[in-house]
Amino acid sequence: MSTASTRRPVYSHPVEGFGTVTITPVDPAGDSALIHGWVTEERARFWGMREASRELVQEIYEDVDRRTTHHAFLAHRDGEPVALFQTYDCAEDRVCECYEVRPGDVGVHLLLGPAKGAAERGFTAGLMTAFLAFLFSDPACRRVVAEPDTRNEKAVSLLERTGFVLGPEIELPEIDLPEVYLPAKRARLAFLNAPV
Repeated sequence: MSTASTRRPVYSHPVEGFGTVTITPVDPAGDSALIHGWVTEERARFWGMREASRELVQEIYEDVDRRTTHHAFLAHRDGEPVALFQTYDCAEDRVCECYEVRPGDVGVHLLLGPAKGAAERGFTAGLMTAFLAFLFSDPACRRVVAEPDTRNEKAVSLLERTGFVLGPEIELPEIDLPEVYLPAKRARLAFLNAPV
């Protein structure tokens, strides 16, 4: 069985005045306790896993780990875990039922870890700089697609500040499979084209 230390970063990006952000694939067994601590906090309510056990969190990320279309990463800033970052092929996700997917559309989900101490100005912007550099380092990624819960005003505002163009509100359909359950979700689409 693997441990967190066996997973190597797939991307590293120095952000001036912020630090170096590394992006490492989630190890479901080794990282489940950390992720469980994050997703069950009240501030993570839009992530939809507040009632999940540590075992269920591990099972969910084992399922993601087996997929070739969905990926989960932990982001570290100068070695400290600071965010859970997920990507997915929009054509292979429930979001494809809600808008016209283009070739090169990559979907994202982001959950910031709990802040240690006082809020730090520019923290989220520093992380977004690294995340977008990672996504667009792959020439196959032509557009980033986000679909935060419509009630998550902080996420929608962050996307706008980062340069995303807001799209329509949509209703993501429920998914009820043996390996994963996702309730229906009212979401706001947002798009960011690759730099030219």
